[in-house]
Amino acid sequence: MFNEFGSCWDGERTQFRVWSPSAEKVELCLFDRDNHCRETNRIAMTNTDGAWSASVESALPGTPYGYRAYGPYKPSAGLRFNPDKLLVDPYARSMTSHLVWNPAVLGYPVGKPDSKTPSGDDSAPYVPRSIVIDDRFDWEGTKRPGIPLDETIIYETHVKGLTELHPEVPPELRGTYAGAAHPAVIEYLKNLGITAIEFLPIHSHVHDGFLVERGLTNYWGYNTLGFFSPHAEYAASATPGDEVAEFKSMVREYHRAGIEVLLDVVYNHTAEANHQGPTLSFRGLHNAEFYWLSPDDQSRYLDLTGTGNTVKVHHAYATEFVLDSLRYWANEMGVDGFRFDLAPVIGRTEHDFDRHAPIFEQIEDDKTLRDIKMIAEPWDVGPGGYQVGGFPDNWSEWNDRYRDVVRSFWRSDDGKMTEMGFRLTGSADFYGARGFGPCASVNFIAAHDGMTTSDLTAYQNKRNYANGDNNDDGHDFDVNQYLGPDGPVNDPDVNAARLQRVRNLLATLLVSRGVPMILGGDEFARTQQGNNNAYCQDNPISWIDWKLREDNADLVKFVRDLIALRKSEPALRIARFPDDAVEEEDPWVWFDEGGKLMTEDEWKNPKRRSFAIFLDGDENGAQSPLVLLFNAGGDELSFVLPKEIDAVDGSVELVLTTAEGERDPLVVPPGSMSAVRLKTN
Repeated sequence: MFNEFGSCWDGERTQFRVWSPSAEKVELCLFDRDNHCRETNRIAMTNTDGAWSASVESALPGTPYGYRAYGPYKPSAGLRFNPDKLLVDPYARSMTSHLVWNPAVLGYPVGKPDSKTPSGDDSAPYVPRSIVIDDRFDWEGTKRPGIPLDETIIYETHVKGLTELHPEVPPELRGTYAGAAHPAVIEYLKNLGITAIEFLPIHSHVHDGFLVERGLTNYWGYNTLGFFSPHAEYAASATPGDEVAEFKSMVREYHRAGIEVLLDVVYNHTAEANHQGPTLSFRGLHNAEFYWLSPDDQSRYLDLTGTGNTVKVHHAYATEFVLDSLRYWANEMGVDGFRFDLAPVIGRTEHDFDRHAPIFEQIEDDKTLRDIKMIAEPWDVGPGGYQVGGFPDNWSEWNDRYRDVVRSFWRSDDGKMTEMGFRLTGSADFYGARGFGPCASVNFIAAHDGMTTSDLTAYQNKRNYANGDNNDDGHDFDVNQYLGPDGPVNDPDVNAARLQRVRNLLATLLVSRGVPMILGGDEFARTQQGNNNAYCQDNPISWIDWKLREDNADLVKFVRDLIALRKSEPALRIARFPDDAVEEEDPWVWFDEGGKLMTEDEWKNPKRRSFAIFLDGDENGAQSPLVLLFNAGGDELSFVLPKEIDAVDGSVELVLTTAEGERDPLVVPPGSMSAVRLKTN
């Protein structure tokens, strides 16, 4: 369990324990508490089957520490011990924030990554300190909200970017865990209808050296060093260790409001990069057991992540390490779920991706984790890395096929009807046999990685020049799926058309079966100025501009009404697919604008741009039937209700539309959609 490693203060003394099975000697290094620089004591640790331990009475909470591991330096054999490198505790519950990029953090002499002789420069002045903490905390009786998947609505955002520009959050709290927990923020999300906030990585991470040289940072945080510690830069308090209680306080306040907290986690690689990277922790303690090494030359790392290294999660230690980290965040920090970056990596064994990999089976069997939400980003850059639909039954997945086809449909591309039908109804072609049914699909239009929904309607080309890579970085799928003019314009008619496209996309998202995920700020047309890869932009390009909330108040109300409609309509939140084996009917009935039930020929018609869906009322009769009308074509359409729908007395109420202006509820303007309620007899 997670409490067997790291530093644990019991009120009288601190027990330190670290795993390094091939080390010949490990020293615990204690540092001055005031400036963290002066190494005050080195204590030889005791080895028991590869686990090194020491017990220190004077190491009170707040004590900075690290490790030095002695052993052979033989990179070709996967061994990179170097006692001149201070090592961060892999299980550290707290960590100071900054790595200073100095040649001393490299395990090899400068410019000689293939040297057989290690670097003799002491790295201690430059690497983060691990911190002993007092983990006691008063949860004040709050409990997990326990929101079912079919009722979940996710809001993806960044801890800092959420409040850095928030006018109602005090300046000293902006951009912090405490700021994210401010009543003004939580009340806004609750009123919007959000049930889960998903934060981009908050594990302690490193800012890449090449970004620091450019005056930038790794803003997104996908460069983890500490898998048990909240990133200290996001704490309002400057006292090392305080960020732990501050994070817990944030979770407590969201739970008090009935909102779950999900974390984006990065267990596929670490900040130590490839063979030219720094020696900061894992590399100096258990390199061969933790990382995938090349079978031809163990001085090289297999790179299935595009970052230089890959965690060998199927190895017994790495499996337990990841499980311990998950248990810690769930048990001790109160987290309700995880979104796994490049998730196929954790399911890879010696025989490539395996949906029955050890970690998947252990998560399913774990009494703590089996009820925690698990969401996969189901692709990596390795062979066979695209695994949409391939994860275990108790997992949900980001569904990029949903994203792509919805964008294409509203761009009025040919031949999208058949796939649009699958995506709107929960992607049964991928998830029909999965235990979560439609809820295995996390549907999204935009995410942190790409353009915002508003930018999709405003830019034909990505604008990433601020990243320093001559606009050559970033995915091309955004560029291939733009839905509007190239760049902001001042023409009111053009901007009105843009906002209509935004409403189309968000409305489609929130009436689709599955778990909807909204990119933070999309509900009031947040922009990243055309940057579709803002990973290094810790500035207004990435931060949510809350002034737009007032400028686009009608859009906020539209999204709030959409979420309320979704919550009130059981057929939109169906938790399982109809069972064809028992001839169970789907509560959705599809028809064309002429009132005819959709035929196979119409589904395959490449020029079809319109359709309607009849959703029967709930079993208790509390809701009358709802009809969704879609028109992605260029002409106004008048829809006729099917003759088969005989429970209607002719009264039709328009409850939602993405178009502007008054009209007959069954008349849908070009490039828009509507929802109408049928009054029953």
